[in-house]
Amino acid sequence: MQRSGTPVLTRDALSTHHLLDAPLDELLDELGVELVDSTVTDRGFFGAFVEHRDGSRVLSMPPGRPAFERDTAARMLLAEGLGLDAPPVPAPLEVSRA
Repeated sequence: MQRSGTPVLTRDALSTHHLLDAPLDELLDELGVELVDSTVTDRGFFGAFVEHRDGSRVLSMPPGRPAFERDTAARMLLAEGLGLDAPPVPAPLEVSRA
């Protein structure tokens, strides 16, 4: 999926309700996030959110995962990556910052 790269919705304007309820494709468009397939095949890897120095944002996720898992992981990564006030990631999952 190719995204415009220009966020329409800023992190300050994004509510937790919208983060959790908006269709994922719409949310990614609003945030200017490009969704790409990851080459990481480790079953414990759910994805990575990267905000580049130029402001562009990429969400890299492994292909072939169940739709519910992919959608849930995407929203958790977006919340963590954008520093949003959202429910914490449930154990045993863990979000790392590099």
